[in-house]
Amino acid sequence: MRLLGKTAIGAILGVGFLAASAMSASAAIVCSGQVCWHTHEAYDYPRDAGIVVHEDNWRWGPHERFNFREHEGRGYWHGDKWTTW
Repeated sequence: MRLLGKTAIGAILGVGFLAASAMSASAAIVCSGQVCWHTHEAYDYPRDAGIVVHEDNWRWGPHERFNFREHEGRGYWHGDKWTTW
């Protein structure tokens, strides 16, 4: 009985840890015009940047076309230039 109790407690702690780590992980797809990139941080982009933030599972529609350009750090694409603030 002791082994079963320890196993159950271990399983509960494991599930709790996985749930907590999943809730703290955030991801999004961010677009500026037809250019999109992935982010793991929730930034407040400047209003005049024209940024649209989508859920990580977002997909464009059948008649839309976007380009993905990845970049590290805080900023956004403005044309071909990565703009930081």
